[in-house]
Amino acid sequence: MRIVLAGTGSAVGKTTISTGIMKALSAEMNVQPFKVGPDYIDPSYHTLATRNPSRNLDSFFMNDDQIKKSFVRGLDLANADIGIIEGVRGLYEGISPIGDVGNTASIAKALNAPVILIMDGRSLVKSAAAVVLGFKTLDPEVKIEGVILNKIKGKRHFLKAKKAIETLTNTRVIGGIPRDDALTVNERHLGLVPALERERIAINIDIWSKVVEEYIDLDALKEIAKSQGKITKSNKNNNCDENIDNNIATKYNNLNNGNNNEDIRDNIRNNENSTELWKIANKNKVKIGVARDEIFSFYYQENLESLEDNNAKIILFSPYKDEEIPDVDALYIGGGYPEIFKKELENNETMRKSINDFHRDENPIYAECGGLIYLSQSIDDVKMCNVLPYNSIMTDKVQGLSYVIAKSNEDNLISQKGEVFRGHEFHYTKLLVDDVQSNFVFDIQRGRGILNNKDGLAINNTLANYIHIHACSCPNFAYNFTKNVSEL
Repeated sequence: MRIVLAGTGSAVGKTTISTGIMKALSAEMNVQPFKVGPDYIDPSYHTLATRNPSRNLDSFFMNDDQIKKSFVRGLDLANADIGIIEGVRGLYEGISPIGDVGNTASIAKALNAPVILIMDGRSLVKSAAAVVLGFKTLDPEVKIEGVILNKIKGKRHFLKAKKAIETLTNTRVIGGIPRDDALTVNERHLGLVPALERERIAINIDIWSKVVEEYIDLDALKEIAKSQGKITKSNKNNNCDENIDNNIATKYNNLNNGNNNEDIRDNIRNNENSTELWKIANKNKVKIGVARDEIFSFYYQENLESLEDNNAKIILFSPYKDEEIPDVDALYIGGGYPEIFKKELENNETMRKSINDFHRDENPIYAECGGLIYLSQSIDDVKMCNVLPYNSIMTDKVQGLSYVIAKSNEDNLISQKGEVFRGHEFHYTKLLVDDVQSNFVFDIQRGRGILNNKDGLAINNTLANYIHIHACSCPNFAYNFTKNVSEL
């Protein structure tokens, strides 16, 4: 069983409703959550709701075969009964105004998954039917099988809108949620507050779940989730379109019908020509310390698993709470909010010193975005690890918000010269680098990077960049990292 929960746009309640549905269904079945797009925060809510790590699906990072394999792999690892996929922004919003790369529709089509459309129903009755009809007509390959109306005024309003949609669009309305301040979440400059940082969010998720149980027909949702058949191999690799930035629409083949998860999984496992998720080749055992706590929480689950597949033992530590790094061969410091917790990080002098000593001993360190800032000399004059010889500042506007395509201009910790890979950047901080001669190992072909379309500062065996990488978008990442660590 599988279902995509997509919005007509941003801020229609996708995250609260999707998380509530995941929590409610988890009481009776094993739910594997997914999130479309480059997002760390919504998945943290999903994980709390289901107790299964949420996984990202993204047609910029993945070709169709990787999307299918990643989805089925997630179901298998959790032994899940259903896969629930929360979309990103509006159903059709992606890189191009006419194409599919990076949007929710591309995931729904790759997985042959039915879609439930979530829309803000305020003041809409017959016009709600026009909205649904427009979404269904735009791309008939996207199978919109149900609608959830949010922010409904009352029962009378709901019944009128329901009648309009079902009569005029032949689409089931499976829920109408009244306007309620309880169905909101706090936000900050990078989006919703991550669940890992706020344990009390679990209380909110319980509230969302109760609202969902009262106002959404979950039996109808499960019926729709069972309605589609096999996921079949597509002939076109949507991630190989070299002209994605030229607004070329991505085409997809029609997918066959069938009706069960085991058929889906067998179909993919028997696909000998499909693309692998990532390279698995390192045979030597390594220990990698991963900074993970309330401050550093931005990791794709697949990144950690791809390292484990390459013989890495992951050892978690907290730059905030622990006195020093653990006994490891390398460090991986992901993204997060060091700019919000800069004083707490500064106060942990022993941890900052142990990381600096680790670097000076030329041990491997890989850092992304927030990790990059933590390795700088300071942020807003508050001391950080002083691994990178530059200061950093917090700004009041986005410094980088984009999908990224990068090319390695020399061999480095995670890639080899000439490799092209994809990622994303999203940050308000700025690393104050004014030296164009600094050792940048990535040339940015799409995006901004640290300075002048350059990213990836390499100093000793430390590599730090603003780019966030997903293992499927850089399939040699884990192999290169573990191999380079094991050879030292």
